[in-house]
Amino acid sequence: MYVVKSPLSDTDLRTVSEALQGALVDLVDLSLVAKQIHWNVVGPRFRTVHLQLDEVVDTARLHSDTVAERASTLGVSPDGRAATVANSSGISPVKDGWVKDTDAVGALVDGLGAVIGRMRERVEATGVADPVSQDIFIQITADLEKHHWMFQAENG
Repeated sequence: MYVVKSPLSDTDLRTVSEALQGALVDLVDLSLVAKQIHWNVVGPRFRTVHLQLDEVVDTARLHSDTVAERASTLGVSPDGRAATVANSSGISPVKDGWVKDTDAVGALVDGLGAVIGRMRERVEATGVADPVSQDIFIQITADLEKHHWMFQAENG
């Protein structure tokens, strides 16, 4: 079996691979949470929130692919399986059933805030170990912070 070799030292690779795997789990779960709420949101602002949720899903899916491919590039096998995501995510679970638009916005504010906090930790952790991965985390954080701002403004 061919194994991709990383240009990073073992210590740096360990740091970066943990950051990439954590980011992958967060992004996959964020896309699932946003899509679940998207399917179940109700209320006077249904359309606005419904469409805004799809934007979060698109962002999370795009970045999850970038993160997984970066891990593969460094010789680390990414793990985005459902069981891994379920056991490792730091996003609070979504309740079942219909979700009032204001509750949907609150859930996204909380979920995005949690992911952003962990992304900022990854930015710090990878700065010396791998500036290329750090740059990816910086872009992800910027995009998620924009969504976070927009959802906060929904309930302003």
